[in-house]
Amino acid sequence: MKRIYEDMAYGPRPVEENYWRTTVTADAAPKYQSLDGPVRCDTVVVGGGYTGLCAALYLAEAGVDVVVLEAEEPGWGASGRNGGFCCLGGAALDDRALRRRYGEADAHAFSSAKRQAVDLVDGLLDRLGIDADVHSEGETILAHRASDVAGLRQTARAMQADQNVRCEFHSAAEMAEQGLASPEFHGALTIPIGFALNPLKYALGLARAAASAGVRLFANARVLGITRHGAEWCLSTADGRVQAKRLLMATNGYSADDLPNWMAGRYLPVQSNILVTRPLTDAEIAAQGWTSAQMCYDTRRLLHYFRLMPDRRMLFGLRGAVRASDAALAETRAMARADFDRIFPAWRHVETPYFWSGLVAMARDRTPFAGPIPGLENAFAAMCYHGNGVAMGTYAGTIMAELALGRAVERPFPEFMRRPLARFPLGRYRRLLLPAAYSWYRFLDSR
Repeated sequence: MKRIYEDMAYGPRPVEENYWRTTVTADAAPKYQSLDGPVRCDTVVVGGGYTGLCAALYLAEAGVDVVVLEAEEPGWGASGRNGGFCCLGGAALDDRALRRRYGEADAHAFSSAKRQAVDLVDGLLDRLGIDADVHSEGETILAHRASDVAGLRQTARAMQADQNVRCEFHSAAEMAEQGLASPEFHGALTIPIGFALNPLKYALGLARAAASAGVRLFANARVLGITRHGAEWCLSTADGRVQAKRLLMATNGYSADDLPNWMAGRYLPVQSNILVTRPLTDAEIAAQGWTSAQMCYDTRRLLHYFRLMPDRRMLFGLRGAVRASDAALAETRAMARADFDRIFPAWRHVETPYFWSGLVAMARDRTPFAGPIPGLENAFAAMCYHGNGVAMGTYAGTIMAELALGRAVERPFPEFMRRPLARFPLGRYRRLLLPAAYSWYRFLDSR
């Protein structure tokens, strides 16, 4: 198995202090099966996160015999450790860049896809009866420089044109009245689309629904080899093997370059890191003046994202780590804490007992992918959501399932999403691109 980070990135250490694990009970997940010996099915899905579970659920509800192979347990990867932002996103290019590169039609289709992705999650929560602690009326973007205020106003105009919604802008002087008091920001724009949720509760809810629909969920079934035998795919694990007519890859940032070999160099895992405070008291919340339940992120390229959760804990996330080691984890935690203290100075004394990290995936073209794997018969993949996998991972997994069934995709599906992923420079050493990129982004953010 060829992966580009140190082994620690794929083991238990980065997720030991995952706060979301404390919010679910032992019976929140369905009973998983153990793969011991040979299994046959129509379709095998590799990966038990949002993408894989949504694809499996869609297929099972269409009458397909589906097996999911998850290296740990469903929801163990990014789907069970992200910030819980269900919002517009999925690409690392803004709408103007998408229009310049791909044209008006594709940009419009992606704008519709982003909106429908949020609605799809909302619909699944309702239809499947998943209680995921939903809150936040849309998302709020915060200008970390005075010069970024004009960009927020431009975003408001674009949202009016693209999404037919009216955004609400607040100047720096008005932010405290909205419960968004911080010396760090110069203005705020609220886009009334999206919501925050508990990501692990959502993932486990999908797993329960998939199991109820007949999906066979195998935990601790790390795929070690993928080969083709006649008209079937054969996937081997340490204790068994699965033979299937169709193969769906849904491993995203936790992919391996040789499973299958087509994956080599076509995705770039990036670490995202989150800390969570203890519950804040009424006095502490009043002292800072941050009373809003909005999910927020700032205008930095290496952005911060944060929200005050229903249990009155503050969640705070950031990008920036390039290694996976105990020293790197400690360094990133210290950086996160320093940024937290600067943005919320009244909470400098507040303990942050939870800190963890996980991998999201980027594509070289900075757009998500969902489609057939070129050169491989009856094989499909969906991945690279650029840190917005709650909505877009759900959406792309559903599209992948539709394609696997040979159905016409009637939901918005821009052409660039189905183009084969391009390879990054440097191949297996592509992680070396990150330090230079992050240094450049930090320079731009400081100007």
